[in-house]
Amino acid sequence: MHEAETVESAEEFEELRPLLFSIAYRILGSVGEAEDAVQETWLRFAASATRPASTKAFLSTTVTRIAIDVLRSARMRREEYVGPWFPEPLLSSPYEDPARAVELADSVSMAALLLLERLSPLERAVFVLREVFGFGFDEVAETVERSEAACRQLLVRARAHMRAGRPRFSADRKERQELATRFFDALEEGDVGRLQDLLAADVQMVGDGGGKAPQFAKAIVGAENVARLLGSAYPWLFRVDVSFEPREVNGQPGAICRDRDGKVLHILALDVVDGRIQTIRGVINPDKLGHLGPVADAWAVDREVRRARRQAR
Repeated sequence: MHEAETVESAEEFEELRPLLFSIAYRILGSVGEAEDAVQETWLRFAASATRPASTKAFLSTTVTRIAIDVLRSARMRREEYVGPWFPEPLLSSPYEDPARAVELADSVSMAALLLLERLSPLERAVFVLREVFGFGFDEVAETVERSEAACRQLLVRARAHMRAGRPRFSADRKERQELATRFFDALEEGDVGRLQDLLAADVQMVGDGGGKAPQFAKAIVGAENVARLLGSAYPWLFRVDVSFEPREVNGQPGAICRDRDGKVLHILALDVVDGRIQTIRGVINPDKLGHLGPVADAWAVDREVRRARRQAR
């Protein structure tokens, strides 16, 4: 490309970057892998000898195909993963338009991404392109190199899987945030009663440490069990100067947990259903937190908490 064309192409690419990242992240569930897919897409675009008839179609097709290839190689690693696997947390929408970010929020939630994990790579790509971003079947078919009829069948299967476990979030965004605020206030005070009142009867608390950070051996289930655990464990974290920063995590209420030096210790993401917290997911694996900033040593914090407990006896 000539210099003027390169500048124009770069501007076109940057305008479409939010869309490209959003497609790749929903297919891959990894911020780092999605960013790599977008970068590889730019390299292929910049190296192209001719300008495509539709830049959006070319870039969307390229990033989708790259993401499908990456997902196929990643699936075996995820099957061997230690403990529950969660997507890498996303704290901000790539879209500068708040209305567009809100519109896409539920499709990027932890619950939705975990449902997408049940789909084959092709089903996942077809569902994301068609259901989330509204691509035409002709565009989807060209992207995944299948017939339109085949893509319609892939979508039918994908919809069935997603419908079977579709998360039911509270419709009112403000209500979710207010509930989360009350939750984190009660957590900081170690108020077991208030915590239990905010939890669904069958609430689950699950952590993803990947074998690289302290985590629960299995999910904690039930409002009383979860409230007691939270009310007994987190006050000790606050005693060793761990802090909580309420943030939106994957479009849902959550928080960043930081050590005394401000390093990221873990992320909590909350699913709110019918005015109660249905699921609490903790991402603790340091490999999934690096894109958020310097990562704390979770084992060191755990040892510090244990020392504080012994000294208090």
